Amino acid sequence: MGGKNKQRTKGNVRPSSSGRAAEVLTREGGIIPGFVGFDTTVTSELSYVPAVHGVEEIDNLVDADFRLVLRKLSKRDAVTRLKAVQDFGSMCQERDSEEVKGVLPYWPRIYCKISVDHDRRIREATQQALEQLVLKVRRSLAPFLKSLMGHWILSQCDTYTPAASAACQAFQAAFSPTKQPEALSFCKEEILNVLQDILLKETADTLSDPQSVTEDEREGKYVRMLTSSLLGVKRLLSLLLQSDRTAMEERLAHLLNSGKFWKYSKHKTPQVRGAFFEMVCALCEFTPGLVQAEAARLCATVLLSIDDTDPVVLPPVWEAVLHVVSTIHDCWTHVNAKKGFLPKLWVLLKEGGKGMAKALHPNLMPLISKLPQQVTEPTLDFYTTFFSSFIQGLSSERAATSPSESAVIVTSVVECLRYCILHNSEEEEEQKKIRTMLISQQLLPLLEKALGNPSLQNGPLFLLVTEMLVSWERRAGLHSEDEANGSSHVFQELLADFWEGLGLLFVRYADNEDADPQALEGVATLLQVMRYPERVKEKLIQKKKSVKICFSEPEDNDKRGLEKPVQTVSELVNEKAFGSLRTQHFEDVVCQLAQLCLVHVTEKTSERHLVFLSLLLQSFHTPRVFSTLVELDDKKMVSEQRDEVTMKNPAMQFLLERVVVWLAEKGRRDTEHLVEMVFSSLYGCSQQETTRILNHITTMDLQWGIILQIIQRVCTDPETLKSCRDWLKGSVLGERLLGLTEELCKVGCSSPSSTSNHSWTLISLVLSQHHNNESLIGEVYMEKILERLHATLSETKSLSDAGNMEPLICFICDVASTFFSSVQDCLLLLSAEELLLTVFQLTAQDQTHTHLSDSLLDKLRKVCVAGVQSLVQHSENEVKEGGFLHSAALWVTNQLLTVSLDIKSLQLLILAVQNLVETIISVCDQDSPLLIQFFTHLTPSQTEWTRIRQALPPQWIKTPLLSSRHRGVCEKPSMDIWKFKVSTRPPAHLCACALLGRVARTAASIPRDKQDTECPSLLPNLNHTVSELLYALQWCREVEYIPAYLSLLTDSGLLEGLQSQVQMKDLLGTLYSRSVEDGGLWSLTLENYIHTNNLADTHSATLRKLYGSSDSLFPVSQSKLSTLQVLCPTMTQKDRETLVALATAGIINWQENDDVYGCLAVLLCCLKANTQVEEEVVQAIVATVMEWRNSKEDWFLFSSDLSKATAEQLNIAVEMMRFLSWLVTHFPTVLGSSQWDFLLCSMLAWLETASENVSSLWNPWVQLFMCENAALIVKLNQFFTSSSPDVLEKLPSELLNEWTDFFVEGIYNLLFPLPINITDAFTEPDDPVFPLVVLQSVGVALTYMPVQLLKQNSLPPRFIADQKTNLPEPLQTLLNTFCPLLLFKARPLQITVYHLLEKVMPQLPECDGEGDTNKSDDDGDEPCLSPPASLMAILSTCEELCDSILAGVQVGEFAVVQPLSVEYSCILGYLLAWKLLLTFFKSSPSHLRAHYAQYLKRSCSLNKLLLDLFKLMPENPIYPGQGPETKEAKTFFTESQSLVVDNSENVEWELPHLACSVYYSTVQDLPAMVRLWWNGQEKRVSAAVEKFTIKYVSPVLSAQEISSVHSSTQIFDSMTVKARSAAREVIATYSVDDIFIELVIQLPQNYPLGSITVESGRRVGVAVQQWRNWMLQLSTYLTHQNGSIMEGLALWKNNVDKRFEGIEDCMICFSVIHGSNYSLPKKGCRTCKKKFHSACLYKWFTSSNKSTCPLCRETFF
Repeated sequence: MGGKNKQRTKGNVRPSSSGRAAEVLTREGGIIPGFVGFDTTVTSELSYVPAVHGVEEIDNLVDADFRLVLRKLSKRDAVTRLKAVQDFGSMCQERDSEEVKGVLPYWPRIYCKISVDHDRRIREATQQALEQLVLKVRRSLAPFLKSLMGHWILSQCDTYTPAASAACQAFQAAFSPTKQPEALSFCKEEILNVLQDILLKETADTLSDPQSVTEDEREGKYVRMLTSSLLGVKRLLSLLLQSDRTAMEERLAHLLNSGKFWKYSKHKTPQVRGAFFEMVCALCEFTPGLVQAEAARLCATVLLSIDDTDPVVLPPVWEAVLHVVSTIHDCWTHVNAKKGFLPKLWVLLKEGGKGMAKALHPNLMPLISKLPQQVTEPTLDFYTTFFSSFIQGLSSERAATSPSESAVIVTSVVECLRYCILHNSEEEEEQKKIRTMLISQQLLPLLEKALGNPSLQNGPLFLLVTEMLVSWERRAGLHSEDEANGSSHVFQELLADFWEGLGLLFVRYADNEDADPQALEGVATLLQVMRYPERVKEKLIQKKKSVKICFSEPEDNDKRGLEKPVQTVSELVNEKAFGSLRTQHFEDVVCQLAQLCLVHVTEKTSERHLVFLSLLLQSFHTPRVFSTLVELDDKKMVSEQRDEVTMKNPAMQFLLERVVVWLAEKGRRDTEHLVEMVFSSLYGCSQQETTRILNHITTMDLQWGIILQIIQRVCTDPETLKSCRDWLKGSVLGERLLGLTEELCKVGCSSPSSTSNHSWTLISLVLSQHHNNESLIGEVYMEKILERLHATLSETKSLSDAGNMEPLICFICDVASTFFSSVQDCLLLLSAEELLLTVFQLTAQDQTHTHLSDSLLDKLRKVCVAGVQSLVQHSENEVKEGGFLHSAALWVTNQLLTVSLDIKSLQLLILAVQNLVETIISVCDQDSPLLIQFFTHLTPSQTEWTRIRQALPPQWIKTPLLSSRHRGVCEKPSMDIWKFKVSTRPPAHLCACALLGRVARTAASIPRDKQDTECPSLLPNLNHTVSELLYALQWCREVEYIPAYLSLLTDSGLLEGLQSQVQMKDLLGTLYSRSVEDGGLWSLTLENYIHTNNLADTHSATLRKLYGSSDSLFPVSQSKLSTLQVLCPTMTQKDRETLVALATAGIINWQENDDVYGCLAVLLCCLKANTQVEEEVVQAIVATVMEWRNSKEDWFLFSSDLSKATAEQLNIAVEMMRFLSWLVTHFPTVLGSSQWDFLLCSMLAWLETASENVSSLWNPWVQLFMCENAALIVKLNQFFTSSSPDVLEKLPSELLNEWTDFFVEGIYNLLFPLPINITDAFTEPDDPVFPLVVLQSVGVALTYMPVQLLKQNSLPPRFIADQKTNLPEPLQTLLNTFCPLLLFKARPLQITVYHLLEKVMPQLPECDGEGDTNKSDDDGDEPCLSPPASLMAILSTCEELCDSILAGVQVGEFAVVQPLSVEYSCILGYLLAWKLLLTFFKSSPSHLRAHYAQYLKRSCSLNKLLLDLFKLMPENPIYPGQGPETKEAKTFFTESQSLVVDNSENVEWELPHLACSVYYSTVQDLPAMVRLWWNGQEKRVSAAVEKFTIKYVSPVLSAQEISSVHSSTQIFDSMTVKARSAAREVIATYSVDDIFIELVIQLPQNYPLGSITVESGRRVGVAVQQWRNWMLQLSTYLTHQNGSIMEGLALWKNNVDKRFEGIEDCMICFSVIHGSNYSLPKKGCRTCKKKFHSACLYKWFTSSNKSTCPLCRETFF
């Protein structure tokens, strides 16, 4: 039913619509049946459109969109109705007013329905929509007002406030305030009808449909509408005019006569009860006559409901109570007050209003003022009960926990008390008794209760009582401004009674040895409030204004605030003595209490009384109080002991004789109250007296905490500070503080005790507290204190156990930080600058030296920043000699140049200086003279730069020399120089560059707007600094030892940032001039700068200006040669040709020229830069070189001892080799027969010399000699093997034969043993002198060695005992010699060995094949053959190493191996050995391959390899260097790997690529073994392997298998093979005579892990069983043979051929030819005559443990 997606009846293209159906009915019949929605009768349902005959006309008045929205308003779904109301509102706002007016006839019905909806959101949205409607239609609403207004008033009283607010807003939008009464008057009858119906007629079930609305919702709606109706009556009465109210009384009387109405006062819902009493209030206010008529019911209902304490009901009940007692004068005649009203009131009061005191208690005074005498008789008992209940309410739970509730009750009590006393102020005996009762039984007990209750103390009680007393004093005539009235003596008596009672109360609390301290504080608080009521009043007002949330003991905090008001002299002067209270009794009480306290203190040393006395004196420091205290002393002390001054001033007398004595008492902990007492006494002393007293206290050897408290108290108030200035500046305090500093800073003392905390705080305070830019103490003493602190810090620097001093340093830090940050001009003191320098030095040193903790170091840094900021702010933009910045710069420079810093120490020093510079910049500009001068002081002088540059280790020359980037010499080369390893501590030059670079970068990085113009000249000598930095960087690059050095100089874009601050031309000029002067590393620095910034292309003219013309660099010195080599590639062709001409002239005229080497080097630099040279010039140079062969043979170093040759001699020979290499490459056809002979013989002679001088290879120049010789051999090999026939024809005729027959053998006989000799001479590959470069060059040359020479090598024989081998001796020696080198930690050697052995691997299986023919076919078990033993030995060694290396890596995770590390070499050797083994396996014939496979299976080597490979292959083997938008991404499986000996790029990808290559070869050549391994793995491993193989390997391998079938040249008799690459299928068709067989071989998606499936195509003339056997055979071959599909097909075809030849199948494997050893069934059973394969029988016997025939079960003989 109703499914949206059901198939419709044919032809029905539109969905059904009730609206359309109604239209059809109207058109056809003319009348509309009574459908819901079209009924014209008044029902509870909605009626969208009046159901009349002309419905189309009326419909036309209502817009279609409005119609749709109005329909939606009757839907059941609340969300739909809500959306419809919101849409209606927005449409009213947007549409034209005429369109909206069309809706008006239908709106009232809808509004009356949805304005009382269950969903409050809909009610709110309805009122908002009404507002929009009203704003749009305005006056047009009038005809429909009467039908709307009743529910509109209801909505304005909605219990959901937003809905009520929206209805009121709509009402105000419709009618102005003056029009509102008129509109209501117009509709009052209709409104009352609606309200009365709800109140008297409606029920929950009539208001809502019981069938569709739940009971809870029905009840909720009913309660809501009752509440709204009651409040609606109130609102109606409040808005109507008086005349309308009178007119309505008759209707309202009908409502009041109803019993149902009065029941609402007892309704179960508080909302209804509250609304009822609000309506009663309105009735009393607006219709008193009506109320009087219903007085009996009204009074009883209201006055007996006061026990209704619901928060919603109580406020309107009490409002109604006050209205009733005011409006209905005879109300108490209708109610029995004694039995009904008062008991309920007493209960309410005793319970503190049940938490509703704020609503209840403010009504009590108006109530008692209205109570008639008949209710209050007897008056005394009434008041006693009333106030007793009242005060008892303070103890209620809610009042005790809520200060606000308590405050309301207290306020109400005092108000009522004041009213009652004023009301009973006559002389009558009865009234006197009431007054006495109120004071003695109510007020004084209330105050007594407050003394022990902090909550009441903090409330308004004391202030209210004080105000009451002031009002009594005024009535008693004690205030002169008031005239005493007739009852003044009454109030005088009242005050006397009150003070007498209060005095006794105070004495009772105070005159007690174990007095409660809290009560004493309460007494002091009360007296303070009475003393200064205005101040307390202000505080209470402020507290009301500022809302505070406090979670911990708020009463205590407030209490303290009241106890100790901050007093200043100015306040005391303004306030009159004893505040507002004028009565003498007040002063008497205070004096009595003070004396009492003193007695307790002197006689019983009561500490609590002493605190109480201090609190009293804070507020009452008047002469009379001090006189009273001194008088008490006079009775006990002899007066002669006092001097005259003291006698005159009682305050001073009390201070010296009492307070000072108390301060001096030992063991006193809390002295704060005594210090307050001191200052209370000092208010009565002159300035001289104050200084005298404070000096006396200072010299008393009191605790330092007391002095600290005194100084802190002085600083709280400017007046007090002024009066104590002489004491603070005086020598007494200064000397004491200096002594304290000395005591604290004793380095030998133990860690500071807890008392010294006060001492350090005191030192910090006196140093940092300044008033009006004036120090607190004398400047002389400040200077001395700072000097002592500095001395202590300086001692700390030199101590090794500074860690023990940490607390002391911590205190000094705190003091210094406060001093630097709070005192202006603090660093004008020399001692302060010295202190700051010491702090800076501590922050700039490593913690291992200073032994400081991280937190303390951080604190020191903050102190340093504060100090430097203060210094820079008040300096005169000049770095003074001996000042902080000057001293700091000199100290830092000294650290850099003389102290050998490690990297961490250097980084800390750099960080400290950077922070210093950043702090300077934060205060002043970047171009501040201060910063520039500081940088100048930091920078070393030129001589210092030269010294530290020359101190750099010289090993840098090796790398550029051997890479032909530099031609240089070394003065006294020895093996020790080259064996030296670079220290872990960076050289001084690097340290200086790193620090100055960072400082310059920090100083220059901030300005942006001045970058192009002023920045280059910001810092002096920045050009030289940057050039030195570039020099240091180049040294780091060439040394290649410690990456941390390089990061020091390059991190955070240091170089780029600095280069942008320096003019490129200036920097280039500096580098060029230094290169020409010094050469060496400067030249390489220049080259790197030109290359990095691409200056050859962008600034070629600037480069040319450097040297002017090329002949300016002639004659060539060593430095000029270095410079020329750098600049030559950037020169113009013309400049280079000039250089060639000059160099050629120098070479040809060699006899007159001293520097032949220089000319030859320049010539080669130009030739390397592709400079054009004529043939005649080349021939002339060759002729000259051949001439040297005759006359200067020593230059060639033939058969020399190279260990004795100088670098210069070796350089000439090297240059000649380079020249001959260039000749072979560029001008081979120019050379004649004799010149070729000279070239080849020289090459061979040099090679012989090199092979004889292997031990001298520690020397880089000998290494260079050998490398260039090997390079010449490579060039010759390349020339003779890859030159075109045209070029070869132009050569001398016999040259090629000579090369092939003589020279090649000569070269490789000398070259082949070299790797062995080198590794024997240099066994440690990590040794700095290890000739790795030579191995690389020789390795490249060895890759051209012919296989024939390898097979017939002349290596010294090397054999291993018990080694089984079929190989000839030279090959076995070759393997035994070179296989171990696969593990040597030198990549070039490993790759070279691999290339050499790879050439001989295909030759090895032949030897095993020859040996295998002798083996019997009847060996029983499946035969296995070991691959070459030496290779397998290396493999097993590598396996163990790799297992340990990769032990922690899971299969599928990628193990990242550090390139060229020990692990790298092991894994590389392992993979290369496997690559050789797989080459060997692949080149084996199929029958031997099965034997080798069997061996691998038994040794489990392959299993270990595959597990290791899946740890070495990356998860995503993408080939590096591809663009992101490659359609078919290249992977390590699609790209073949070329293992080049001299490859230095992408070394990090070499192992992953090699691992992928080995895996690919394995699955290609050993698919069956890989499949077997995969099937045996656990699920996690097999899943990872399969996923990887499917994604990266299978597609490539399948495509190759298919293409190999396509491109196969193998031809079978009677069988054709085709391939379908798209479907990964191979189809084999076999046909003999009438027999026709077609097989389809399908490669799986995870090939080769999954089995290949063989499916049958067409077959003719073959039995089904035979057919199945053959399919099974082929499937078995392809699954279990390690070979290609073609090989499997060939094996299967042989099998079928044999079958047709009449040979029967073996009945065990159902195959003619055996799967692994390819034998025929030969072993026959004597009984059944069936023949079996030997291997199959062996398996049968061993697995079944029987020796019976598999077919006939007879014993097999």
